Formats: sequence, C-alpha cells, structure tokens
Amino acid sequence: MIRMPNSKDDLKDPKFWRAVAAEFIATALLLSLCVGGSIQWDPTHTSSVVQLSLSSGLTVATIVQCFGHVSGAHINPAVTCTFLATRKISVARALTYIVAQSVGSIAGAGLIYAVTPVGSRGDLGVTSLGPGVSIGQGFAVECLITFVLLFTVFATIDPHRKDIQGSAALAIGLAVVTTNLFAIQYTGASMNSARSFGPAVIMNSWQDHWIYWAGPVLGGITAGVVYEYLFSAKTTKDTISNCMLASKEVELVEEKVSTV
Repeated sequence: MIRMPNSKDDLKDPKFWRAVAAEFIATALLLSLCVGGSIQWDPTHTSSVVQLSLSSGLTVATIVQCFGHVSGAHINPAVTCTFLATRKISVARALTYIVAQSVGSIAGAGLIYAVTPVGSRGDLGVTSLGPGVSIGQGFAVECLITFVLLFTVFATIDPHRKDIQGSAALAIGLAVVTTNLFAIQYTGASMNSARSFGPAVIMNSWQDHWIYWAGPVLGGITAGVVYEYLFSAKTTKDTISNCMLASKEVELVEEKVSTV
C-alpha cells in the first residue's frame, strides 16, 4: 500500500515552511512574467500566439529550474492536487501550497497592475473563452491541455526511468509551449488555476472562472493517476490494486471486526 506523507511531520519541519514560501514567491514571479508578457503596449499590435506561448513556457522552465529543489515548484494548484491524489504529498502540504499559490498569484498580478500605465493595462491577461467557444468546449480544452502538462511532469520526474537525459525543467516548459500554441485561442491556455485567479481578483472578472479550476484539476488528476498506475516505469500487475483505498490491510481489519 502506498502511504501518504504525514501532515504532522510536515508541519514540524522548517524545510516545509521554506517550501511554502518558495511556492508563494515562485507563483508571484510566474504571474508577474506571464501577465506582463500579455500586456498590449501598442493598441495596433496584438501579441502573437507564438510570443505568448514562448513567454509562458520559458517562464515555467526558468521557475522550475530555480525552485524545483526547494518545493518541487508546483506553482499550480492542479499540480498540487495531482500530487495529493497520487499520495506524493501530505494533505497539509497540499492545502498550504494552494493557499500560497493563490496569494502569490494575486501578488504577482497586482504588481504588474501597479507598474503598468493605466492605458496599457487592458484586461491584465484575464483568461477567457475564445469567440464562439462554449463552456463545455472550454472545460474540455482545459482538461486536455492540463492532462498533457501533468503527464509530462510525471513522465519527467519518474525516478525509475533510465532513459531520461537533459533538463527536466525545459521538458516541462516545452509542454507549456506546446499546449499554449494549441489552446490560447480556445481558453487562453491557462492549465493553471493560479494563472487565472490572480488577474481575476485584481480585475474583478469572474465570468466562467470555475472552468479554470475544475478543468485543470480534473485533467491533472486524471493524467497523474493514469501515468502513475499504468505507464510508470515501475508499474506491475499489482500496482492498481495496491493503490486502492481498500487495501488488503483494511480488508483484514474489516474481516476481523465482522467476526467479533
């Protein structure tokens, strides 16, 4: 049975709080650079999809490289929820990470709002559905692109793979570039609830905002579970049964109780 990390042990560990601080700072930097990169300085010139995709992907790669050894550089509630669902982190770490990411996203978006001239702020990079894109279609696209991102994350950090060479941070960043190239016109290619949350708070813009939480979280968890229990280099025929909540130990306890 896969044991979930202990919340009490995390809360007592000074390194845990350093990791929480890292998530706040890293997410604030992510929002600052991504939102700043989407600002339209020239009303007659629209940023290209390629420019926005490279800005987002290279920013993520840079931040993962800088903070990965401290907190894992989740910088995304969908990543944190997926790590919780696959029992890689404790409940306490997941909750504090999400709070830190959310506050960091507001701080990052707020910083860009403060340093950008009023006439150039526009919508401050608020993610929204493209023309003609329905709520259902937007939800599906956010699920899909976050699935790709989290599948890449899990495939990259798989400790049992011996074939991986090069930079894990760059691989994850390139996954962001790829999904952005596809989805920017559909949904703004958020795949990160924190990326959408900060600008929404600062601009008080909440239309269809739930999509940018539900879609990434569902897509991410699905990718993590599928990879971890079907495609991981350590996968065996017993992997799925061992990851179930109703483990053999629990079944034995229930059997003993029923005979009392």
